[in-house]
Formats: sequence, structure tokens, C-alpha cells
Amino acid sequence: MKPVWVIILVWILLVYRLGASRKGSSEESAFYYGAFPPDFSWGVGSSAYQTEGAWDQDGKGPSIWDAFTHSGKGRVLGGDTADAACDSYYKVQEDIALLKELHVSHYRFSLSWPRILPTGVRAEQVNRRGIKFYSDFIDALLKSNITPIVTLHHWDLPQMLQVTYGGWQNVSMTRYFTDYADLCFEVFGDRVKHWITFSDPRTMVEKGYETGLHAPGLRLQGTGLYMAAHHIIKAHAQAWHSYNNTWRSKQQGTVGISLNCDWGEPVDINNPNDIEAAERYLQFCLGWFANPIYAGDYPQVMKDHIGTKSAEQGLEMSRLPTFSLQEKSYIKGTSDFLGLGHFTTRYITQRKYSSHQGPSYHNDRDLVELVDPHWPDMGSSWLYSVPWGFRRLLNFAQTQYGDPPIHVTENGAPQKLHCTQFCDEWRIQYLKGYINEMLKAIKDGVNVRGYTSWSLLDKFEWEKGYADRYGFYYVEFNVRNKPRYPKASVWYYKEIITANGFPNPREVESWRLKALETCSINNQMLATESLLRHMHMASEIVVPTVCTLSILIAALLITLLLRSHS
Repeated sequence: MKPVWVIILVWILLVYRLGASRKGSSEESAFYYGAFPPDFSWGVGSSAYQTEGAWDQDGKGPSIWDAFTHSGKGRVLGGDTADAACDSYYKVQEDIALLKELHVSHYRFSLSWPRILPTGVRAEQVNRRGIKFYSDFIDALLKSNITPIVTLHHWDLPQMLQVTYGGWQNVSMTRYFTDYADLCFEVFGDRVKHWITFSDPRTMVEKGYETGLHAPGLRLQGTGLYMAAHHIIKAHAQAWHSYNNTWRSKQQGTVGISLNCDWGEPVDINNPNDIEAAERYLQFCLGWFANPIYAGDYPQVMKDHIGTKSAEQGLEMSRLPTFSLQEKSYIKGTSDFLGLGHFTTRYITQRKYSSHQGPSYHNDRDLVELVDPHWPDMGSSWLYSVPWGFRRLLNFAQTQYGDPPIHVTENGAPQKLHCTQFCDEWRIQYLKGYINEMLKAIKDGVNVRGYTSWSLLDKFEWEKGYADRYGFYYVEFNVRNKPRYPKASVWYYKEIITANGFPNPREVESWRLKALETCSINNQMLATESLLRHMHMASEIVVPTVCTLSILIAALLITLLLRSHS
């Protein structure tokens, strides 16, 4: 574990390097006008399960999320499923047209493991229709001059691997994942040059194996998530080595991992306990996966805290698994770039949790997360707009992991609750602030190569169902063909991409005004379409009803007339 004085010195240097205090001056006076590097890559992202739909079509096997949402146990808000989601499986050309409208240079999306391997096992069955779907999609992107950035696994594990082996609790997953990754490298690697093995594995294991809020819905507190993470790290390393040994020389691509983490700021930057707690927060969040990949082992603070609490709980061994010397050497260095996802910030202060409260990831960290009531509320229970935390996290990653190439793989904000309008001005402010802090980080010397805003479309948001809307494009889920409508943020983000930065105050403000003017027209268009749709539905009901009544009345009159004549 690092000595306290070393941790404090690092934090002092970080604060000094970044200049103004966190409470600093107004946004505009601190705003930096300038350009990104000429080769900077702009994009948007999505994932297969959240958007594709067609859950059982064309040979696709079930995923753990299919099983989770079909269980009928009320685990997803509103009982929603992603059986249809955005119908992106059937709307490839339409979605590519949206990407072209945004002027993005790359699109980050994930492959559905059970769509390619229905049981998850390559030796059992390969679904050629699934391979053809993704192959055609990749070709269509390239034809539109959009670079594919492909994630191999974004949470939708084949259900048969969960049923048969217990999913990521079982070390055999590393072999099955490597076989799957190797197949993807083989069939898509001639065109895909940017691979991400796992997307946000921390959330995947914490909510899937600790709290049970996500598929597979297990609550193995204080143990299950560490074992799952251990196997995921091994699987990532094996896939990287497979690419490095077999495919790199032919395909000349890169392989990395995408790790999400909020920034943790000490409540009191003069309090050594708070500084240690904030460092610990980052190590349990980002370092948990990044440290083995960049340094060969788990962060020392994780090993110390979990080991001590495990002993106090009467366990002979730490609940945190260990890597052998051979495994440490094998895992270290297995990333060509660091994918970094970031959404918000927390203030951190120390709190000691008794080991007798039982094992849990939350208690292992010995800290409390707080928010400033003055931070802009994005309408979500967890996401606040705190742009300065992004710059600090990027600098932290650069310093901690030896100046790796960084691709920002997720960053965005959901639509405010109950808001169905297209004038998402709060998202414009969020984009403006966070992208500008990223620009400042590049000015600091951080090697940020690209930015992926989350996300292209409103989509299925896991346990929140369709309640949270992160998309640049509004999706009308209640209409059969799932029409897409651009929000104001589409036009604003497009201007940032076109300018490759922020030229001057007057021009940047004109982008906002133009975007809001455009969205007002779109709102009127949606209202008109909705009215016409309801009128059409009404006519479909009323016209047949009137016709039927007319026929009945005519029959009645004829009957009465015939009776009067007789």
C-alpha cells in the first residue's frame, strides 16, 4: 500500500496541475476555446441488447438478459423487455443515415454473443445468419466512411453458459470467451481495427453478482463479484494474446477494454483520511480492472482492505482471489489503449464499516459517497453534471497507468423524467462542459485519441427499462416501426464535430440557439404526427363501426317495411 504521504503528495500535485479550485469561477470565465488534435475521432455508441430487438430471430440464442426480463419477477421497471427495443436489427440503413447526419467518424457498437454462438460454445453451433448480419453492418459503416469500434461483450452472456456453468463464476468462461473472440477476429478482423473486449465490467459484476439488480440476478455478496471480475480479467488477457499472436500481424488492429468510473473528490482536501478514501474509491472502481492490466496485479489497497476484513470475518483466505506469478506476467500489458467511460462525480469521505456487518463490496471500501446539492441535477437519481471531475479522472488515468492512449468510450446524460420534448438544452450544457474539460485534459498533456458520446438512440436501459433516455435521437417506442426524431443536441454535437472544438464564444452560442430553434420545429412536427396517428386510429375504429351500424339500421328499416306491407 502506498504510504499516506505519497498519496497526499500525488493529490497536491494533481490539484496544482489542474489550477483553479473545484468551486472556482463561472463556467464561461473558465471555458477554454480551442481545437482538438487534427486526427481526433468523434463518435457515438450503443450496445446490441439495448437496441437490436429480434431477440429470437434468425437463429439467435437466448441471453441472460432475455431470461432475466422474461422471468416475470418485476425486476425491470414497468416489466419492460428488450425483445423489440429500437428494432435496430431491421433498421440498419436508417440508423446509418442518422450517423451520417451527425457527421461522426466512428460508431461504437457491440456484437451479441448469443446471436453469433447461440449456446455460447463455438464447437457446438455457429450461427451464419448472425455473422452475416454483423458483416453486412460493418460493410455498410465503412461504405459511409464510419469506422467501426466493436465491443465483444456488453453484458448479454449466452443463457446456456449461465445455466450450464454458472456464468462468470466459472473459470471455463475464459476459454469460451476466447473461442468467441477468436471467431470474431477471424470473420470481421479484416475490416475491424478497433476491438473492445468488455464494456464496464465493474457494473456488470457488481449489479449482476452482488446486488442482483442486473442479469443474472445473483446476490453473492462480497464474493461473487470478485470471482466474476477475476475470470473476466483473465478472459480479456487471453483474447488480447490470441489477437496478438495470431491476427495482429495480418490485420494491424488494436485491442483494449472499456472501464467506467466516476471521479472521487476528497470532501476535505486538507484531511489525509479523506484523501486516502478518495484514492481508495478510485482504486476499487478503476484500479480493480486497470491495475492488473497495466501493473500485473490488483491495487494494494484492495488486497489490504478485503484481506483484513476477510480475516476479521473468520475466513482463512481473502475474498479477493489472487493471481499466480505466471498469471500476473501474462495479464500485464494486455491493452493497446485504455477505454474510459465517465458520467459524473462524487465527494468522498472515510467511514469505517464493521466487518461484522457481513461481506460486501460497499463495506470493503470503508467510505461514503456524497453529492453537492448545488450540482445540476440531470433528472436521474445518480447523475449530476460535474464537468471538472472528468478532467481530473483523465489526468489520474494518465499518471496512474503510464500515459496510455485513451479513448473515451462512454459519456452522456439521460433525458429528464417525464420529458418528451426534443429541446434537450440540459444535455447541450452537459456536452459542452464535459467535452471542454476533455479538451483541457488534452492541453494538460493527456493522450486522449477519441470521444464516444452515449448514445445514438434512446434504448432499453437495463433495470430502468425505457424510463431513462440517453439518445441523441428520440425513439417512439409505442409506435410499431419505432420512428426516430433528432433532439436539439444532435445539431449541437454536429457543430462541435465539424469545428473539431470550440472556436469562439459567439459561434459556440450560435450553435445552441440554432439547435433550440430546430428542435422547436421538430416538436411541432411530432405533435402533428401524433394527432394524425390518433385520427387514423380513430378512423380505423369509427368507420367500420358506423358502417356496421348503418347496415344494421338499414336491415331493421327493410324488415319493418316488409312487415307493414304484409
